[in-house]
Amino acid sequence: MKINLKSGIDKLLFGMKQNDVTAALGKPDKNYKDEDDNVIFVYNAQKIRLTFYQEEDQKLGYLVASSNDLEVFGFKLIGRKIADVKKDLATKGITKYNQETFDTFENYFNEDNWFILQTEFDEVVKFEIGAIINDKDEFDWKFPVKKK
Repeated sequence: MKINLKSGIDKLLFGMKQNDVTAALGKPDKNYKDEDDNVIFVYNAQKIRLTFYQEEDQKLGYLVASSNDLEVFGFKLIGRKIADVKKDLATKGITKYNQETFDTFENYFNEDNWFILQTEFDEVVKFEIGAIINDKDEFDWKFPVKKK
């Protein structure tokens, strides 16, 4: 599963609607609303959770994934030491992270590309990526809007 920074993962592009996603991936294994009325799709086989923002006309705005197949720039992420992943990403100019610790987990947030590498015991266990906010303080949707 290829991560496309600022755009999404594989066929999933920020700005997709639920029917676009089901056309690409099929029916989700789980479908529910969170406390903010956002719609959440869960796909077990792909180990991915999708969030459709209620305040943005139910557009896909956030992805959380933990598949061993995840890769960015050809580098695998899940199950690798965070130091090695950061070294690989540095070769592509990604070097700034805000680090937060929660119990045994550490999050490495890169604001420029709006992603989080979550680690436990120094290994990457989860990858989160969100739609980018542009200079006009609006979401930079990547999915082309169909003309009516």
